[in-house]
Amino acid sequence: MPARNIYHDAVVRALTADGWTITHDPLPLTVGDRNLYVDLAAGRRPVTAERGNRRIAVEVSSFLSPSVVRDMQEAVGQYDVYRALPEENDPDRTLYLAVPLRIHEGLLAERFGQIILARLRLRVLVFDHVQERVVPWID
Repeated sequence: MPARNIYHDAVVRALTADGWTITHDPLPLTVGDRNLYVDLAAGRRPVTAERGNRRIAVEVSSFLSPSVVRDMQEAVGQYDVYRALPEENDPDRTLYLAVPLRIHEGLLAERFGQIILARLRLRVLVFDHVQERVVPWID
């Protein structure tokens, strides 16, 4: 099982404060003979939640390396892999990429980030790790 992301607990508390119920921590996915988790990278863990009839899975990304562009490449690659898998295992659950507020205000506010969001149709949950709250949702 992967280790927890540095922001894992803050995202859990932010979702709970936003009215979500955490249902799986982490969300296991089985594909053929492989037992996987939404988040494959060491240091990151997924969160799944429900509110009413809405069900989500969240891939938490820290963006802590010296290159935010490289971090975005890794996060998007993981997101794309796991965006396909829940359709096989749990088609009613929507996948979101959780990113810190500083990434939303920085990289994602730039033209580069806007192109990536639009062309790749990323669903993003922006969280404030200090106040432990969900800021905007980007669908």
